[in-house]
Amino acid sequence: MRALIQRVSGASVSVDGAEIGACGQGVLILICAMEGDTDDLPAKMAAKISKLRIFKDEAGKMNRSLVDIGGEALVVSQFTLAADTSRGNRPGFSQAAAPEEGERLYEAFAGELAALRVPVAKGQFGADMQVALTNDGPVTIWIEL
Repeated sequence: MRALIQRVSGASVSVDGAEIGACGQGVLILICAMEGDTDDLPAKMAAKISKLRIFKDEAGKMNRSLVDIGGEALVVSQFTLAADTSRGNRPGFSQAAAPEEGERLYEAFAGELAALRVPVAKGQFGADMQVALTNDGPVTIWIEL
């Protein structure tokens, strides 16, 4: 699994002009299941992200986690994180999991994150979505398991 995490003061996702998910202070998680991902990865990714110390403490140092601050998460599927740009100018996406498998792992990840006491809002798998966010910092982290 690959994830791009952005620390946000707020984020939302819309489909056909209607907002379907939003979060306040916390993280926007763009996530992609990769070909060959195993069933244990959603839980591992959720645990990693929930404990990632990317929020400021009283001294202004990034020393607090999403769970520590009681933050929220907006989880959006994004198969383009599987892009292979090593040849030519058109990215290839053959490393992404098949749609059915990708959706299953995406839903499993969101469920695992919610089980860790993180309020989770989601995008719509496979939809053409518009994502709005206010990146706080900016802080953007790439994770691959």
